[in-house]
This record gives sequence, structure tokens and C-alpha cells, in this order.
Amino acid sequence: MNFSSYNYNVSDSASYRDSRDSAVAKNVLLVALGLTIGYINGTLIHTFTKHQIFYMNPRYILFIHLVVNDIIQLTMSISLFVLSYVFYKINVSLCCLIVVFTILTTVNTPLNLAVMAVECYIAVCLPLRHVQLCTIKRTYILIGWIWVMSLLSNLPDVLILLVTEPVEIFYSTILCHKESLFRHPIILKKREVTPIIFLIGVWLTLFYTYFRIFFAAKSAAGDVKKARNTILLHGFQLLLSMLTYVYALCVEALVYWFPRHYLQVVFFFYILIQILPRCVSPIVYGLRDKMLKQYLKKYLLCTMRMETDQRLQLNSRCSTNHKTR
Repeated sequence: MNFSSYNYNVSDSASYRDSRDSAVAKNVLLVALGLTIGYINGTLIHTFTKHQIFYMNPRYILFIHLVVNDIIQLTMSISLFVLSYVFYKINVSLCCLIVVFTILTTVNTPLNLAVMAVECYIAVCLPLRHVQLCTIKRTYILIGWIWVMSLLSNLPDVLILLVTEPVEIFYSTILCHKESLFRHPIILKKREVTPIIFLIGVWLTLFYTYFRIFFAAKSAAGDVKKARNTILLHGFQLLLSMLTYVYALCVEALVYWFPRHYLQVVFFFYILIQILPRCVSPIVYGLRDKMLKQYLKKYLLCTMRMETDQRLQLNSRCSTNHKTR
């Protein structure tokens, strides 16, 4: 693949352009969703760092890593979406950086869910060994391995790009998405195999832990039920993440049936695949975990009270100034 291959035919993409009002509405909606989810996740991180009970517990450490991962993924994904509307084509180097981080964080999600399911299984089925097996040090080592595995699965794509393409490419501009950046046949073949290996491993882990918890002793019925529901939510989140791998097929099928609504179909699947899975993480622990929910409500309410107090003080000052006049 030579340099000219990056001047691929974009007539299909160029023929589908949003109107000004539609483009503004989509970007405003997306940024608003990103800021809302980011605010909730930021409050979760703040709650985690303020209380030792959380960052001394492997379960919460894994959860907060998932939240941080979601924040990075959302930031990169939304930034790329907005940049594509503002500049249409962007620099290849910047595009490569954003796409690589987006891919890494996307791969991290199922791996993190698998590790959390294993921790949940150990806590319910092997409670006496939980303290020995799930230590803080081992938890951080596992998080490190999650990033290493993601890097090893995606670093070859970058190396192939560097080896097979001239340096001038990185000073040019392209329509920034994964398919236009990594187009080498070897990368395309690897992209068909690698996700399948990861997903099979994660699904086997989720099924194994779920059924082992399901058949756990009845003496811990309450904990077992909660653990089963947690793993089911992990499975739902993973199912949403898997839509990334059938995105092209789904869009192609719907465009075939609704050719006049191409842009709406693409945007719908973008929200469904990139945004919706990021909403599940706060629900799994932020709203279901009693301890975290207690502190989370405290910080959210404190923020609301501070804003109310500031408004009351401002109104009081305004009325005082008015009387003095």
C-alpha cells in the first residue's frame, strides 16, 4: 500500500453531509451527553479518592479503573466526532493518536469486565481465600496486564503503518476513522481474528463465573443473587460493546432498507455503541452499591447545596445593594 492509497474514494462519504442545523444539533447533543456522563463519572472518582474504604478494596479499584477507562474513551470518541464536523479532514498523526487510544480503551472494557467477574466469583464462592487471592497489589498488576494485552493487540497495527507507509503520510490529512487509517491487508486479517479471541475468552469467563455463583450454597442467598445480577449487567455491558464488531453490517443492512436516512442510522448506532455502554458502569455500582451510593449522594447533594447557597448569597447581595440605593 503506497501513499496514494490514502487518497481513497470518498465520494460516498462526501455525498452524505448534514445540514448546518442537523450538524449543530448532533454535536450539541453528543457533547451534552458526554459532559453529563463525565460529571457523574468524575463524582465517582472524587468519591473513590476521598475515602480509604474504597481504594483499599480490589472491587472498587477495578470499578474505578473501568470508569477512568470510560472517561478516556468518551473524550477521544467525542473529540473525534466533533473534529470531523469542524475540520472534516484532520492530520494523520493526530488521527492516529486519537484512534489508537479509542481502540485501546474499547479493548480494555471487556477485559476489565472479565476480571471483575472473577473477583465477584471469588468473593462469593471462595470467601475464605478472597483476602489472599484478591490483594491490592495483585489488582494493580492485573490492571497493568489489561493495558499490556490491549497494547500488544494493537501495537502491531501502528508498527505496520510506520513500516509500510512513507513519513509524508503523517503530515497529510484524512477522513479520520479506523478503516481509513489502518488499511493494510495484514491489519484487516488480524482485525477479523483478534476481537473473536478476546470475546470468546471474556464470554467463557462470564458464563463460568455466573453458573458457579448460580449453584453456590443457599446459605449466602442474598449475596449470590446480587452477584448474579452484577455479572448479568456485566454481560449486558459486554453485549453492547460487542456491537462495535457488527457495526458495519448493521449500518449496511439498515441503509439498504432506509437509504434516505443514512446519516440518522450512522448517528443512532454511534450513540448505541459508543455512548450507551458508558452509561452502564455508573449504574452497576454507582446506583446499586449501597456504600458507594451513600457517599455519591452526599457529594451530589453537596454540589447542589453549594450552587443553591451561592444563588441565595447573590440574591441577598443584590437586594441589599438595591435597598442602599
